[in-house]
Amino acid sequence: MSRTIALVEDEPHIRDNYAKWFRNHGYEVLEYATKNEAIGAFANSLPDLVILDVGLGDEPEAGFELCRELRQQSKTLPIIFLSALDTDLDMISGLRLGADDYLTKEVSLPFLQARINALFSRVEALSQPENKDAKMIRGDLVLDKERFTVSWFDKDLDLTLTEFWMLYALVERPGHVKKREQLLKDANIIVEDNTITSHIKRIRRKFEKVTPVFEGIETVYGIGYRWIIK
Repeated sequence: MSRTIALVEDEPHIRDNYAKWFRNHGYEVLEYATKNEAIGAFANSLPDLVILDVGLGDEPEAGFELCRELRQQSKTLPIIFLSALDTDLDMISGLRLGADDYLTKEVSLPFLQARINALFSRVEALSQPENKDAKMIRGDLVLDKERFTVSWFDKDLDLTLTEFWMLYALVERPGHVKKREQLLKDANIIVEDNTITSHIKRIRRKFEKVTPVFEGIETVYGIGYRWIIK
């Protein structure tokens, strides 16, 4: 059964170009030009992955709004922004709203495909049979890498796929400093280096909703990050 990718892009020639690529690679592709079209379709069922532009028609932030709504519907749905907007503010905004990745339209199609493959490889962990080694427990933190759940002081944390695997890579070896490059490799993720900080900030904020004073993730300036709670 082929996976379904939804493209939300208002420029027909750009949308057609991406759609043709994905169909040639075996995906079913759903195409939407506006936020309302996409919302109407997603109300009935969600695709396997969504690619969003930020500006849609005369709505400059429609993609951001759609991302927020999608993340409320599903915390595990892979979401990628693909936009001509390339400022740090735009990227950070997309990630804060729950997107797994933010790419500019300058990236090549094979590169985009690599990002998609990385996300799908992590989604597959959800469908694997449960086993006794699935859970990692560090004090009051429990991560289940097959059910894709995280609990902190018995409270569920709503992490995206990227946030989950990044946290898992840190927690696996408490006290061990993970360089930024190591964190990407160990977490099996492909994101822009300058978005790692944004992901870490989002993870911290989610812990802080449960315990306002959270110091579990330590920044080792100029090197990387480490989990310091055993």
